[in-house]
This record gives sequence, structure tokens and C-alpha cells, in this order.
Amino acid sequence: MRASVRRQIRLPLPAKRVWELVGDPSRLPEWFDGIVSATVEGSSRTIVTGGGIAMPEQIVTNDSLQRRFQYRITSPLMREHLSTIDVIDLDDSTSLVSYSADADPASMALVIAGAAGAALRNLCSVLEGNQMEPSA
Repeated sequence: MRASVRRQIRLPLPAKRVWELVGDPSRLPEWFDGIVSATVEGSSRTIVTGGGIAMPEQIVTNDSLQRRFQYRITSPLMREHLSTIDVIDLDDSTSLVSYSADADPASMALVIAGAAGAALRNLCSVLEGNQMEPSA
């Protein structure tokens, strides 16, 4: 069974500044706890977790105009997966960052969403040095 989960956070920062970090697929370890490295070659990215597990991914979209990044985990852990990160300009020098995960098996969407919620809080810390709670 497939599941879809989304986490989001409003940041007191311009979307352009947030996108500079989020839109660079090699910089994921800077803001996503539990990921120690990210190697990008063309449209492929391989992340390595703190536990030493290498996870191959396919970069589907990296659109700096829309500020949208999408990737698929291509590891055998997933039958199907697509995660989308959107950085939305709220026109008041703030931005909304949305991280959604669609996955089969459904349990993996929940795992990714839990990690994404923590990553969004950490993103705020990295960019501004304070903690904010993501909304479900």
C-alpha cells in the first residue's frame, strides 16, 4: 500500500536564501540529521546514513525557478518513492518549506516524514540559529 505524508515549516527568511541550501543536492548533510554524505553525479545522488547505509537516489527535478527539488530513492527498500521539497516565497521576506514523501510500502513514507520533520527544524537552525516547529 502507498502512503503520502507532508511536513512543512515557515521560516523567517527569504525563499532565495533558503533555496541556496535546499536546492543544492550535495548540501543535504548540512541540514538533514542522520545523513553524513551526499555524492552527486549528474542526475544521481547517493546518500550515506550515519549507520553507514548507502542509499542511491535519482534526482527527478531541481528547478530553481519554482524552487522545487524532487528525488526518488532507488534502493530495493522501496517499491516506489517520490519526495518533493518546495520552497515557497510568501512575499513578506518569509518562506514556507514543504517536504512531502510518497512511498510504497506505506511505512516508509512515515519513516521519511518523521526524519523530514526533524530536518526542517534543523534547516531553520542552520540558516538562522533558532528552533521552529514544523506543522503536519
